[in-house]
Amino acid sequence: MSEKNKIVVQRFNQQVITEGKRQAFEDLVADSFINHSAPAGTANDRESFWRTFTLILRPALTDLQVSIEQQIAEGEWVTTRKTLTGVHSGELLGVAATGKNVAIAVIDMVRIVDGQYVEHWGVNTLAQVVSQLKQG
Repeated sequence: MSEKNKIVVQRFNQQVITEGKRQAFEDLVADSFINHSAPAGTANDRESFWRTFTLILRPALTDLQVSIEQQIAEGEWVTTRKTLTGVHSGELLGVAATGKNVAIAVIDMVRIVDGQYVEHWGVNTLAQVVSQLKQG
């Protein structure tokens, strides 16, 4: 099961984050999904998770890519250390495009049931990246 779950996470990163495929998101994220890492005071449901990629990251970063550096899986859980890279070509959390290359480090932990994401926890360096972009 652990190896199959790693493949689910790899597919999510490629097809949903990199390629922006809604059908892959529908296939890979359960209706009951909970994002435990959503910012305080914001929605933590399935649709808000989709909007993270389609309204925040993909419009702001041209050539968005995900490089998976490491994955560890046990039972229903997959932990992934990865880097999201792209060119800051659109507004990112209030910061106008700079044309700079950015790299966002991420560690996330996903619980997968029946081939779908049901829970997510994660930490990332997006806030630091935005701060650096503001400084020029």
